[in-house]
Amino acid sequence: MKKKRLMAAISAIAVATTMFMGCGSSNNSAKSGDSATKENYNVSMVTDTGGVNDQSFNQSSWEGLQQLSKDVKDKNVKVSYLESKQESDYATNLDKAADSGCKLIWGVGYAMADALTNAAKKNPDVNYAIIDNSYGKDTLSNVTGVMFKAEESSFMVGYIAGKTTKTGKVGFVGGQTSAVIDEFEYGYKAGAQYAAKELGKTIEVQSQYAQSYNDAAKGKAIANSMFSKGCDIVFHAAGGTGVGVIEAAKEANKFAIGVDRDQAYLAPKNVLTSALKNVNVAVENLSKDAMSGKKIGGQTFTYGLKEGAVGIPEKNDNLDKKVYDDTMKIQDEIKAGKITPPASKDSYEKFVKDLK
Repeated sequence: MKKKRLMAAISAIAVATTMFMGCGSSNNSAKSGDSATKENYNVSMVTDTGGVNDQSFNQSSWEGLQQLSKDVKDKNVKVSYLESKQESDYATNLDKAADSGCKLIWGVGYAMADALTNAAKKNPDVNYAIIDNSYGKDTLSNVTGVMFKAEESSFMVGYIAGKTTKTGKVGFVGGQTSAVIDEFEYGYKAGAQYAAKELGKTIEVQSQYAQSYNDAAKGKAIANSMFSKGCDIVFHAAGGTGVGVIEAAKEANKFAIGVDRDQAYLAPKNVLTSALKNVNVAVENLSKDAMSGKKIGGQTFTYGLKEGAVGIPEKNDNLDKKVYDDTMKIQDEIKAGKITPPASKDSYEKFVKDLK
């Protein structure tokens, strides 16, 4: 009798042990049936000073990682972010991400280019990628640059502004002076001048920089000044600072043009359109490539209209249908290479000269 009880106890312990080992192998075992073979893959991103809820490209980048975690089924994907309150946080946050075991770390914004390079040198076994920066021939083998042809979508919204303005004056508010924001400014200005030529009129474009991506109050003040000087449409490429531009347009009952995302939800009656830069698409796709073992380091990927990474949203109630349809024709001409929007001051000046 004692022997039977002993054998029953041993059997119960064995079953319990097997059940424990099975649960411990994966927290997704009930769903996948083969989860024990899944590889863990951690991806993190470090924001610039605009923060993850900037209604702009930091937020779009995070949405790309969130979508990644939903779409990838063959790996246990964990995504996370670290917010930078000031530029001195970049190096610290990049180190934290590496120390946490991340296999791919995204730096959002050209401002952390130096910090990311230093981090990549210290951690050669970790892959890094950066939005809005190219290191060219100096790109490290474990670093990927990602650039966007923002001048293409900016040209389109500039054309819309030029065809829509009733005062003949439109504005541009930039975040910080840089080659990246030049793409937005000069693409926008060129689009407005292209429209001016079609209409046979003069259009003035006022420009000002806030020198910040997270100062909504300053963005609002700049936009208010432009509205008081006769502008009836203001385009921003200023991250969180641009939220203030949209607030100013709402209060003045004028139009703002959003950036990076379709920002119409911030002021449905006062956002004319937005210059889209689908950072989320690039972040998700390149992360998938890295996870699948593809070599993405040591090079720069550039996304534009042809890749579906920039453009404008579908027409909203604020935008005239004919203007929208004309802009779609402009989009086709850019894709076909018939129009090459300028991305710098020099190329803009040549573009305007050639228009005359």
